[in-house]
Amino acid sequence: MKISEASRVSGVSARSLRHYEDEGLIVPGRFSNGFRDYCRSTIDRVLVIRSLLESGLPVRLIREVLPGLADGSDAGTGVVCAEFLDEVQGYRDRLAARIAVLGEQQAALDAYLREARRTDL
Repeated sequence: MKISEASRVSGVSARSLRHYEDEGLIVPGRFSNGFRDYCRSTIDRVLVIRSLLESGLPVRLIREVLPGLADGSDAGTGVVCAEFLDEVQGYRDRLAARIAVLGEQQAALDAYLREARRTDL
């Protein structure tokens, strides 16, 4: 299917599809005229990519794990999965630390606003 149909089917913009290709996340086929040709397996891969991106994972991590997800083989998946899970855990821990700092900042701003409003009356 052409990029416009792939965009409609996947819910991902044509621009994002081109970006995924530029990042090496997908490799659509080509028609004889050079237009991209998206098969069902590429669309399925796009849906996985979108899900991983929406969860906040960086493209670098997604690029590392996709080959194992795409080929469906079990060869070496224990090591790849363990390394990937360690990376995801590290990413999640850094995210949790950032959330904690933001929570502290929000609490400080809330306290300031309460005090400012109390003295303003």
